[in-house]
Amino acid sequence: MIDGVKVVVVVPARDEAPWIQQVMATMPAAVDVVVVVDDGSLDGTGELAAAAAGGAAVEVRRHPLPRGVGAAIVSGYQRALELEADVVVVMAGDGQMDPRDLPALVRPVAAHRCDYAKGNRLGHPEAWRLMPRRRLAGTAALGWLTSLAAGVRVGDSQCGYTAVSARALEAIDLDTLWPGYGYPNDLIGALAAAGMAIEDVPVRPVYRGEKSGLRPWHALTISWLVARVAYRRWLRRWLGR
Repeated sequence: MIDGVKVVVVVPARDEAPWIQQVMATMPAAVDVVVVVDDGSLDGTGELAAAAAGGAAVEVRRHPLPRGVGAAIVSGYQRALELEADVVVVMAGDGQMDPRDLPALVRPVAAHRCDYAKGNRLGHPEAWRLMPRRRLAGTAALGWLTSLAAGVRVGDSQCGYTAVSARALEAIDLDTLWPGYGYPNDLIGALAAAGMAIEDVPVRPVYRGEKSGLRPWHALTISWLVARVAYRRWLRRWLGR
């Protein structure tokens, strides 16, 4: 527990054999349960995660075929609600989220200051040194556009390191969220529409020189999702809801 609340960490992972054991080994001891969602991996990611379990209870849930990172996170959220979590954290299986930042993400949700704590790499003092320049620019631009679309202030819309209250998860329809790239933007829009408070929390950017997995069609998908968030917000205002 952290600050008296039950914390479940969801780890979406697809073919993360090189990193998943490190993620599991460095999981903070205060975490109550870790739910690893193996999204159709072919490299034994799920088995490695189970073997590397540390102090927390670990469950591995497997999608026989890849369904997308968003769908994997939703599976983890649904299981966390079954486990009666108070706060649910998402930590990717690729080792790019610093476990030392986890308590800072949980605390504003545990204290009821917000319903969704969003990791903000741009807010970290080392962001300009650690993040490649193109990623810095792209991250800032997408954060600005998502903020305009959803009507909430979000510094780093694409960061997947987050903590959310059970109340917020129960307030939205998880099954309708976008299953793949662009999932964070869709979730921000859904939470904002449900009146959930969102707060930025600085987190350390972690890069090891790997190439970005973002492809041109992903950028188009994210742009379409941001536009859809804006349209739905406009429609709600027009209908007076």
